[in-house]
Amino acid sequence: MPQGRTRRAVTVAAMCALAVTGTGLTGCGSEDPDAGTNGVGKLSAAAIQAKAKQAAAKAPAVRLSGTVVSGGTTYTLDMRLKSGGGTGSVTSKGAGFHLLRVGEHLFLKADAEFWAHEEGKDGGKADTAAADKLEGMYVKVPTGDPAYKRFSGFTDKNVLLDGLLGLHGALAKDGHHEQSGVRTIRITGDKGSGGTLDVSLQGTPYPVVLGRAGNAGTLRLSDWGKDFPLAEPPEKDTVDYGQQLPSS
Repeated sequence: MPQGRTRRAVTVAAMCALAVTGTGLTGCGSEDPDAGTNGVGKLSAAAIQAKAKQAAAKAPAVRLSGTVVSGGTTYTLDMRLKSGGGTGSVTSKGAGFHLLRVGEHLFLKADAEFWAHEEGKDGGKADTAAADKLEGMYVKVPTGDPAYKRFSGFTDKNVLLDGLLGLHGALAKDGHHEQSGVRTIRITGDKGSGGTLDVSLQGTPYPVVLGRAGNAGTLRLSDWGKDFPLAEPPEKDTVDYGQQLPSS
């Protein structure tokens, strides 16, 4: 090859290497990170967030697991949600309980330790007896009880996702990633301090992993569109206190 061509070939190769390694751009025969994807990785960060929210709203069901920090309390969740309600487990401050909501009816099932009072009028005996009675039972939560407002949100797909999927601050893209074998595009709010969201590049652009702003928990979203049974517990397994739950 003539010397001039050789110099040009070396120069082009060097420029290609610089483009790929220095700026993250593709070209010169390198692999396109969006090849074979749903194409959302090529959109702006705001458009990616909009697509993810739209996909989440349209999905009939989802599984949400991970941690949420709210009011200084850390909740560990594993919930399955759909339009008619939700079911799953919540753990907070070492106490675990099961939530089930069918329509407006919310039920809470926990062990005796969850229900037991630290102090009671009868030296704790009356409270222990009540707690033993409630152990393993589905306790119907009255709509006017503070616990209803506190826990029903964990079983409401639209309320929960609307509150979680919004990132804070200026949006930006943060590259291509992989979450549990799923190719994703990551967007951030305020360079990450406002939260991060990985959106699937495969099929429907569902949210896959959410890192909440201010290190307020990390949630994995999966089983999009997978239905699950949702029914009120048998009457024999239910306790209805009427207007107010016993304190716990």
